[in-house]
Amino acid sequence: MGIFPIHERLAELWVIKGRRGLSGEEEADFEHCLAVNAAYCRQLANLYNMSLLASMTADTEWQYDICRKIEKLDGPPPASPRL
Repeated sequence: MGIFPIHERLAELWVIKGRRGLSGEEEADFEHCLAVNAAYCRQLANLYNMSLLASMTADTEWQYDICRKIEKLDGPPPASPRL
């Protein structure tokens, strides 16, 4: 999986935060990046859990469908949540 621009910005802000305080705009960016990352992680964890369930019930068609959805997450990140 590649790194998304949102994760690059989150890392950049983390480094800045370690050196000095964040400006108001940077703090808002940081919070936005955290929210988008959390949504992405929740979505991926949910898919992995459903894949496990599909495997445990031997539902290969459902598992293939879930795997396709997981692979799609290598594309653009999920839409940002409304804050």
